[in-house]
Amino acid sequence: MNTGMKVARYQARNVLRARALIGYALFFLVATVGLVRMGGGVERVLPSLASLMLFSVPLVCLAFTTVSLYDARAFNELLLSQPVSRRVLFRGLYAGLTLPLAAAFVLGVGGPLLLAGGAAAVSGPSLLILGSGVLLTAVFVALGFVVAFSIQDAARGLAAALVLWLGLTVVYDGLVLLASHTFAAYPLERPMLLAMVLNPVDLARLLSLMALDASMLLGYTGAVFRDFFGGVWGVLATTVALGAWVAVPYALARRRFSRMDF
Repeated sequence: MNTGMKVARYQARNVLRARALIGYALFFLVATVGLVRMGGGVERVLPSLASLMLFSVPLVCLAFTTVSLYDARAFNELLLSQPVSRRVLFRGLYAGLTLPLAAAFVLGVGGPLLLAGGAAAVSGPSLLILGSGVLLTAVFVALGFVVAFSIQDAARGLAAALVLWLGLTVVYDGLVLLASHTFAAYPLERPMLLAMVLNPVDLARLLSLMALDASMLLGYTGAVFRDFFGGVWGVLATTVALGAWVAVPYALARRRFSRMDF
């Protein structure tokens, strides 16, 4: 087993022992069971699950990542005093945080859906919601790395993470709606496409609801994107854009980590 895998395994074991991760999984488990029982079936509750995911996953991943990295700073300094490269350590830390968080989400949502719906739980819409949640987890863990490695003070870093979450989940769509109303006399299709690509939450919303009859939940940018690309091409384009949202913050965080003075 190489050094990166050892670091990832150690990090994952620490994360799995955290009560916050257990509470995160139980939160989705209880919410999914409750929605399925009250909604009368798997397909009817998928839009509600998607909306819950879009607010909860970014918040938990950002907060959990930043707090974990600040708490583990002394341990990371100790590892760097050993013959361990920063690139290998970074990969291990990222994998050790992303995989448990993604697994908690998949188990918390997918388990009840599978028990309640059987084959319906592995249909296209359900898989798109689970996939978008996993990608959103990877995105916001990477953004949490950027915040934690850019701001030395833990309190300021956590505050910045919360501001980032609020901006991407709430403020951004409000600004887009305001801009669309203000410049309604102009052709806005291409600017709105760009606006959606610049927000991973919008991309995850579109990916999770692409196969559902839930156009009201797509938002203005999502509706424009769906009309522009259509079905299969829309799913592919959204997945690629979310993949870019994983890669770019990951690269920024790794570069920042390689230049940090511990």
